[in-house]
Amino acid sequence: MLLALDVGNSNTLCGIYERDSPALRTSFRLSTDRDRMPDEWLALLTTMLAADGMRLGELDAVIISSVVPGVTTWLLEMSRQRLRLEPVVVSAALDLGLRLRVGEPDKLGADRIVDCVAAFARYGGPAVVIDLGTATTVDVVSAEGDYLGGVIAAGIGTSLGALATNAAQLFNVELLLPDRTVGTTTVEQLRSGIVLGHLLMLEGIVGRIREEIRVAAPTVLTGGLAPLLAGKSPSFDHHDPNLTIDGLWMIHDRVVGVPRT
Repeated sequence: MLLALDVGNSNTLCGIYERDSPALRTSFRLSTDRDRMPDEWLALLTTMLAADGMRLGELDAVIISSVVPGVTTWLLEMSRQRLRLEPVVVSAALDLGLRLRVGEPDKLGADRIVDCVAAFARYGGPAVVIDLGTATTVDVVSAEGDYLGGVIAAGIGTSLGALATNAAQLFNVELLLPDRTVGTTTVEQLRSGIVLGHLLMLEGIVGRIREEIRVAAPTVLTGGLAPLLAGKSPSFDHHDPNLTIDGLWMIHDRVVGVPRT
């Protein structure tokens, strides 16, 4: 079985696949604790796998996509020392089948690379990929499978947290898309400004991207906060919650494949 790990700034998504099948067997989400040691990661994985009737010993491959270098180090050690497996670590140096037409490909977040590989494989190109997490990223893939660049903005939760931290009379609220723009309470007004404001920002960005590339490229929405906005705007064509984790299976299959006897 393949263990796919997508390490984000806030959460780490773990997926389990058969090596020869892209069907996700199970997945679970853990907090991205930068101080969690390799044996602690191992203990958590053991527990989560057991809950689904699986054993750690069934794993025979690991792939890691990470934007947190310290956690990458601990996961590499866990995989090598405890699982006795050499993991694939996603980077621009791999043969991805996706040409990175940007000035600094080595600085492109691994999760964004995975998203674009998966989106192009699943939906074709051109495509606009929107990942809603700690940061909101928007990435553009051409019809030929070239990564053209993108946009980075503070995520919905990050924006709310910064506002609550720096404004004495404001506070964190449950993230919901409001029914109306003009709020009559502080909570409603925060939701309007943060959540609805984020939606309007993305609609504007998608519109400008489509103008720049001169085609109404379909959009793919993913990430932990994507359910907030999925189905809420004609600017969003697809909601694919497993885009990143499935993309890891695709990359591993391309780079390593399944051993043949």
